[in-house]
Amino acid sequence: MIRPSVLLRRALQADALVSGAMALLCAFGAGALSPLLALPQPLLLETGLFLIAYAAFVGWLATRAALIRPLVLLVIVGNALWTLGSIALLISGAVTPNALGIAFVVMQAIAVGVFAELQFIGLRRSERAVTA
Repeated sequence: MIRPSVLLRRALQADALVSGAMALLCAFGAGALSPLLALPQPLLLETGLFLIAYAAFVGWLATRAALIRPLVLLVIVGNALWTLGSIALLISGAVTPNALGIAFVVMQAIAVGVFAELQFIGLRRSERAVTA
């Protein structure tokens, strides 16, 4: 167990908030976003549904007084993989988004990468919690 630094707690809270907003946008706006971004509607919808669960988990984690280190590492590694996966999606040719769609994917990848970095730095600043 660790006592989270202020940076780690705020990074987790911001991640949950931004992921929740993206979840709602993708889950409920997939039909409108798909033609605008030239991204497949099922991809946007499934991303939104996944992010609902992810945002709830990270939001819950951010409220704990002491954090389980492996869960924090799971979030950090997951965010790093999400960033790499987003860029790989564009490079792979599996989707052919327009310029706005490319910008959408790249910007969210950058944001998620920043969260991963902030969470990693915050984790390193955190103290081990004293257990009695």
